[in-house]
Amino acid sequence: MKSKIGILGGTFDPPHHAHLIIANEARIKLGLEKVIFLPNAVPPHKQKSGLTSNADRLKMIELAIADNSFFEVDDREMHRSGKSYTYDTMIEMTKEFPNAAFSFIIGGDMVEYLPKWYHINELIKLVSFVGVNRPHYSEDSPYNIETIRVPAMDISSAMLRERLENGLPIDYYVPSQVSKYIKEHHLYE
Repeated sequence: MKSKIGILGGTFDPPHHAHLIIANEARIKLGLEKVIFLPNAVPPHKQKSGLTSNADRLKMIELAIADNSFFEVDDREMHRSGKSYTYDTMIEMTKEFPNAAFSFIIGGDMVEYLPKWYHINELIKLVSFVGVNRPHYSEDSPYNIETIRVPAMDISSAMLRERLENGLPIDYYVPSQVSKYIKEHHLYE
């Protein structure tokens, strides 16, 4: 029997409570052994944020997941040059973990974008996609996606960056350790 592993990709710039709730709900509802947070360097669908370094984003994720033994972080995409294609990563991971069944967790915004993913027809043979409801986005997809419901939280990293750039606090949107790290390192100012 294959071990069930969840993957949650993203820029995590910064990681926030919605990320953690999505990962935890997916783990519980799908019976996953663990969820791996997979920060990317340059996501194919976005311009590089240019706001925080890979080291800062990695540290913030480590702080955010420190209290949950079911969560891990894999920084392999941060060390790859060029765009971070999920297909390339999952080729690597399926070779490294041949006895794992991977569930790739995506938000509603990515469900709509899925047909544009690099090598999507090959990628869907490597992972099972799990779509998570997100306010303002459709869950319709031409692909076979398992959908799970999580409490709707209209929080995004972009919204948090905007708050910080305007001098507004982000307390309660992110774990306190992440908020403390952001303040100490003057990120997003």
